[in-house]
Amino acid sequence: AGFIKSPLSQKRLTQDSVELYCEAIGNPIPEIQWWFEGNDPNETYAQLWDGARQDRVKINATYNLHSTSTISIANLTSDDSGMYECRASNDPDRNHLSKSPKVKWIRSQANVFVIERPDIKAQVTTASGKLILSCNMTAPSLAVDGHEWMHGDKILQTDKDSSLFTSHTIEGKMEEHSGVYECVYKTSPEIKGQVNISVAPQVVAYKKSEHGNEGDTGVLTCKCSSFPPVKNWVWYKNGQEVSAPIINGSGRYIIKSSGNKTELRILKLSIEEDMGDYHCNATNDYGFGGAVINLRVRSRLAALWPFLGIVAEVLVLVTIIFIYEKRRKPDEVLDGKSG
Repeated sequence: AGFIKSPLSQKRLTQDSVELYCEAIGNPIPEIQWWFEGNDPNETYAQLWDGARQDRVKINATYNLHSTSTISIANLTSDDSGMYECRASNDPDRNHLSKSPKVKWIRSQANVFVIERPDIKAQVTTASGKLILSCNMTAPSLAVDGHEWMHGDKILQTDKDSSLFTSHTIEGKMEEHSGVYECVYKTSPEIKGQVNISVAPQVVAYKKSEHGNEGDTGVLTCKCSSFPPVKNWVWYKNGQEVSAPIINGSGRYIIKSSGNKTELRILKLSIEEDMGDYHCNATNDYGFGGAVINLRVRSRLAALWPFLGIVAEVLVLVTIIFIYEKRRKPDEVLDGKSG
């Protein structure tokens, strides 16, 4: 037996992808093939293979106890609409060019409808300290049952309006709310538009002032959570030109940078050479931003000074008590004799 476990009818938008799953059981283990028939009346079934349709078709099959096969089509076009058929057979002559197999191919079908993706015009406008995000869907071919606005996994707003236009208002400046926002049209299938609030990097120092002991490793960290991500991080020390940045691996410097974080490590800290202000600068397509971290280097003996101060205080106190006792004892002896 063979059957498709995916829904037998699926709607997709152009540029989306679709995946169909088929299983077959038999002894010996049956082979699974995928075939396709388009919606054109003159089109007949043609076998699909891995890498077909300019490598948009991927087929993965496993044969262990029973047969399983998955076909996925990426970047769908309207020509991908049609009937997809999973065929399974374990007859030895199933692929013979002249012999007819004794056991017929078992077939299971799923219909895929690829709908032209409507155009969505998205924009961001500012007014009176507010950000207005809007989406306008043109030439729709699907009924709209409502909208959602999302930022990541968080739903910001939802309604049941059937309008082609939808908007969401945010209080504050662009620098405070950068990121990728989605307007979701409740259609079948869902249609999503993307609104980007893009700003220059908003860089923040993990600590504005860092302390380290002489000879230890100093660690300075800057972060940037704004959108779009940072393309390039640069470190330099105050007094040095920006054109002569700190190079990773040079001298005692080690720099580790990712999209939203950079870290400067200074090995074997020196009071004479390493104290001062360090700048972390970030750039993306919308400009640059930076932060300053002040590094203070303490002598290894610095921790001893409080202890030495306490010892000195104790010595002074003991000395005072000793002198006081020394002076007081003769008086006490005289007092005893007179008694």
